[in-house]
Amino acid sequence: MTPAPTGARGLRVAFAGTPVFAATALRAMAQAGYEPVLVLTQPDRPAGRGLKLQPSPVKLLALAHGWAVQQPHGLRLDGRWADDAAAARAALQAAQPDVLVVAAYGLILPRWVLQLPRLGCLNIHASLLPRWRGAAPIQRAIEAGDACTGITIMQMDEGLDTGPIVLAEPLAIGPQESAGELHDRLAALGAELIVRALRLAEQGPLPQQPQPAEGVTYAAKVDKAEACLDWREPASVLARKVRAFDPVPGAWGWLDGAPLKVWRARAESQTAQATPGTVLAVDAGGVRVACGEGALVLTELQRAGGRRLPVADFVRGAPLRVGQSLAAPR
Repeated sequence: MTPAPTGARGLRVAFAGTPVFAATALRAMAQAGYEPVLVLTQPDRPAGRGLKLQPSPVKLLALAHGWAVQQPHGLRLDGRWADDAAAARAALQAAQPDVLVVAAYGLILPRWVLQLPRLGCLNIHASLLPRWRGAAPIQRAIEAGDACTGITIMQMDEGLDTGPIVLAEPLAIGPQESAGELHDRLAALGAELIVRALRLAEQGPLPQQPQPAEGVTYAAKVDKAEACLDWREPASVLARKVRAFDPVPGAWGWLDGAPLKVWRARAESQTAQATPGTVLAVDAGGVRVACGEGALVLTELQRAGGRRLPVADFVRGAPLRVGQSLAAPR
């Protein structure tokens, strides 16, 4: 098999990634002259009401540019998807990449992948490592009330986000910023930093700083069940959860026995002698709900099957009344 053509800058770069976060980096790399010699992305998944198979954003970008694509279900040569892994290895070997850039790929890279490129594998991670290693660093940073996060370009090893740091740059988290909004800013920063790292790689050995032993935290994947608001918690905690789980999976309470999505909210320190989850007031400024501490003011809501609406529009079509409970039905 004839190797794919080398990128305009001379460094042979392969890419592994799946969602929009990854596609943002891949597009920036190509614009900087680092067109991929091979793209790895997750297999097409069912989506939408018809559950039709949909290609990932990275695959769509690759197809639009005519880049070679592989979509293995797994990469372990001795696992369930051994045939997929063998095909991916053959494609990578034929492409002869100097480096593999990885961004939100969704598959664990076994040793054979990490060792195949001459310069190894560089990961674009959406936190300042070692804080928030793992699957959901953006959501967990907001949920925890962090004032700052950032992007780390990491030389990958066999651990979970444990490799040495090549580049890192902080990014302040806005006081009302949602995970979706922060995601877009981090994606742009990640794209900028990976291009910078590839340019450094062309000049010589990359800088590598071991991660600090202190400050390690893990960002577990977000489960839909944890997005159900527990009104016994402080309003400040619930406000952070609303931001952290926007747009996926969306924080929610209950209204008339059906889920009620809460997309925007703010915490107030006022106290009330009411059971947590009880509606305290309804007006054009928001729906005030009693919490374990303070009150949460809901300003953007969505009923099942409906649209996201400002609270003033929502209450016209689905009236809420003082004394009503938004807690889970018993």
